[in-house]
Amino acid sequence: MKYRDRFARQVVREDVWIPTRDGRTRLHARVWRPADAETDPVPALLEYLPYRKSDWTAPRDAQRHPWYAGHGYASVRVDIRGHGDSEGTPGDEYDAQELADGVDVVNWLAAQPWCTGKVGMFGISWGGFNSLQIAALAPEPLKAVVTVCSTDDRYDNDVHYTGGAVLGIDMLAWAGTMLAFTARPPDPANVGTDRWLPMWRERLDALEPFLHTWLEHQQRDDYWRHGSVCEDYPAIDAAVLAVGGWNDPYRDTVLRLVEHLPGERVRGIIGPWSHQYPDRGLPPGPAIGFLQETLRWWDQHLKDVDTGIMAEPLLRAWLSDPVPPAPSHEELPGRWVSDAEWPSPDVTWDTRPLGESRDPVLVRSPQHTGLDAGRFFPFGNAADLPPDQREEDGRSVCFDSAPLDRRVEILGRPRVRLRLDSATPRAHVIARVCDVAPDGSSTLVTRGVLNLLSRKGREHAVEWTPGTYEDVEFELNGTGYAFPPGHRVRVALSDAYWPWVWPHGERGALHVVPADSAVLLPVREAADEVPVGFEEPEQAEPMPVTYDTPAHPRPERLVTHDVATGEWTLEVDPGYGGSRTYPDGLRYEESARETYTIRSDDPLSARAVSEWHIRLRRGDDWDAEIMTRTELRATAAEFIMDSRVEARGNGETVAERAWHRTTPRTSG
Repeated sequence: MKYRDRFARQVVREDVWIPTRDGRTRLHARVWRPADAETDPVPALLEYLPYRKSDWTAPRDAQRHPWYAGHGYASVRVDIRGHGDSEGTPGDEYDAQELADGVDVVNWLAAQPWCTGKVGMFGISWGGFNSLQIAALAPEPLKAVVTVCSTDDRYDNDVHYTGGAVLGIDMLAWAGTMLAFTARPPDPANVGTDRWLPMWRERLDALEPFLHTWLEHQQRDDYWRHGSVCEDYPAIDAAVLAVGGWNDPYRDTVLRLVEHLPGERVRGIIGPWSHQYPDRGLPPGPAIGFLQETLRWWDQHLKDVDTGIMAEPLLRAWLSDPVPPAPSHEELPGRWVSDAEWPSPDVTWDTRPLGESRDPVLVRSPQHTGLDAGRFFPFGNAADLPPDQREEDGRSVCFDSAPLDRRVEILGRPRVRLRLDSATPRAHVIARVCDVAPDGSSTLVTRGVLNLLSRKGREHAVEWTPGTYEDVEFELNGTGYAFPPGHRVRVALSDAYWPWVWPHGERGALHVVPADSAVLLPVREAADEVPVGFEEPEQAEPMPVTYDTPAHPRPERLVTHDVATGEWTLEVDPGYGGSRTYPDGLRYEESARETYTIRSDDPLSARAVSEWHIRLRRGDDWDAEIMTRTELRATAAEFIMDSRVEARGNGETVAERAWHRTTPRTSG
């Protein structure tokens, strides 16, 4: 990593309040811009998040926004309404108020004397989501977007549902995380010592756990269509650079955006990365000069400079070579490939039947199948990636190819076509594609889920008629991977995948006909390619933050098994950053734990718990503490949700709130 402390233009930083259309609520913003921008205006770049510019994202912000400012932009970080130092109360994720406020911010930036009137938006995850969503609202000044690790489909490619199934691990975990995050107070250093406590009380009084809303909408309805730009791709008029990683759950969005947006306004990059900006150097690498690449995008679309970026291939993707399975890889071997079109004419479907027999095969997995799935959101931590899949394969039904006689490269989204019958009206089917080496080790290449209730479409819940065979087909997650000669392609089927997939209420079984079932691999043949290259990573100098070494470290992922009861427990430390001290004296302490339990023979034993403890303090004058607990369990008929928040300010209780909710299991 190269750090820059000198730029062509001197950088100044200022904090400002941005008004919104309601005339009552102001959003707090931090602006980095060239010192001479009022006499030599520049385009503005906006990152718009709930994650608190004063503490949680401050180290990341310090390495990006000043860098852009030094290269001739006003780079602006805004706290969403009700979060960080902004006024108002928090709403649901990506709600209409958030997007309307975002449009107001874009228009306000364009009207500033230091701005040329052109605006770009960028962000990773939440910021990537709302960049696309605000672009779909088409405010006139917004000309370009860089969206990283984001989604175009809030229902089927987010943290709530997958393949129509309840995403147990992050439906609960992210709801618990956001309950803790929305409960944090503003910083008195920014809003005033007389205002922070009344503002905090107002936020706490308005809290409502997101989990309640998410589980009230178990099919793809208008709630999920809102903010899903896949509903109307032509609404996006801004130029979009879409960036993802093969080890991030949102990678398929890049493939859909380059397919559905006009080629003169979109480019896609998919690397080997996790849910991180691709210049951070976190596993798995290699990292790239992301800021330099985005600068080409901004200069092209906001300054009308021909940087050559629109002459780059439509899609640049990393094709991984195999490595032994491990929960972390510093760097993955492989190479960059390019495609001028997507779908690519160089990618063809290789249909491989699962077998020759028409005798049905029984698929009936223990409920703890899935404990070796790895983290849903890899963050570059030591236990993120799926380990050797042999134990998972043993809990599944596997169909192996003969040893390959040549290298087989795949790029895109494999599909699985199954002829099957379900013994129960409600069931899941999970398919994994693995690379089996000659030594028997099994590396997960990709996977996919189908809730059989949603086989007729995500908008519907259609129960299965047991004793009836049907053909079902579903996509797996996108991948770029090379199977070497001598290895086998394995398709592993299961009807359980805990805790990624919340089990239906009845233990079932599937019968699959191998000869009438197949995996369809998107095989990429050798082609004349445009060479792909990126600069080495470069950022502004890092903020001097002191990070704690945990006094009592615990495993990131710990699996235990009570042999007598058959109960399996997965304990997860999400490892978002821990405790640290900032240069202004702010002390931020953070501890979180997720716990998932299930008995191998009982789907109704599934239980998930998220616990958080956050403390913010500065000197002897300010001390705020938040404790949250969120629990999800289910009967055969309903989901049961229990949440609570306790907030303390300077040693006194500010709020104690508890919620108990139930909702019918319509699809989950």
